[in-house]
Amino acid sequence: MANLQLNKYFKIWHLVLLTTLILLVSIGGFTRLTNSGLSITNWEVFTGILPPLNKESWIQYFALYKSIPQYQEINLGMSLSEFKYIFWWEYIHRLLARFVSLLYILPLFYFIHNKFIYRHNYPYYFLIFFLFMFQGFLGWYMVKSGLSINVDVSHFRLAAHLVGAIIIITLVYWSYLNHVRQNLKINYTHKKKIIFLLVFLILLQIIYGAFTSGLDAGQIYQTWPLMNSHFLPEEVSFMSFFSTEAFYDRAHIQLIHRLNAYLIFLIFVAIYISNYKNLTTYLNLPFFLLIFQIILGIGTLITGLNIYMAALHQLTSIFLLMSFIFVIYRLK
Repeated sequence: MANLQLNKYFKIWHLVLLTTLILLVSIGGFTRLTNSGLSITNWEVFTGILPPLNKESWIQYFALYKSIPQYQEINLGMSLSEFKYIFWWEYIHRLLARFVSLLYILPLFYFIHNKFIYRHNYPYYFLIFFLFMFQGFLGWYMVKSGLSINVDVSHFRLAAHLVGAIIIITLVYWSYLNHVRQNLKINYTHKKKIIFLLVFLILLQIIYGAFTSGLDAGQIYQTWPLMNSHFLPEEVSFMSFFSTEAFYDRAHIQLIHRLNAYLIFLIFVAIYISNYKNLTTYLNLPFFLLIFQIILGIGTLITGLNIYMAALHQLTSIFLLMSFIFVIYRLK
């Protein structure tokens, strides 16, 4: 009976963790889309839990923000009330990150103490523990890149921070799927290889989505299916794909983001139509999410980067990835 009760708590713990983590990533998306990420210029590990409680504190935070390039070059003349708007996004993001870390760590030791987690799975759960700690550092490392010279954070660090969160979500979700058997090893089979390929391409798409957001690459070529009457924009050539422009130039970033989306769609449709290895029954939900994701991506672009559609576009990418993880779990 005790094990049944612990199993129930273990399952609830994972569901709450997943919900909170997905909410955290969503708020992180809004923080980026509202350019709020640099509003708190200090790395407050043990302080900063309480927000400014009086006008003097607000003025101190605002004064620190006024000293960085983003304010001086983009937001010069911003009012205190406008600063408060971007401050709250970053503050809630940091506060929720602290909360979800405790939400993972404290129950983890409870389940270990009660011998519910098998000893051979300790490295798996302590890896997640380390990733939570590393994410905190990575978040600050990302913010730091926009405090001295640049008006925004490094798109590479932004992508690393987002992918780190995605990896944590994936590991927690895999643990949830295996909460009864606690068999956390992934058995690679020939049947699963095409799904692993799609998971890789989706992760690549998420990375280039972060590049697109970090460089504001969606602000150019806001037409579809062509990029201002061209399939390939004038800045792009075949050889330029093999240069650093593929990682820095906005036209290249947006084009690669589009092309990878087409590749994912074509591979998926080929699998679905051919019923490859009798996979179709597992792919109905991923199919719906993929179509929805494509519509959101196009909609975000042609609406001039509608902030809510862009945030939903990022959120759906997480659910799409999780749906393929579920397919891997179900396949023998």
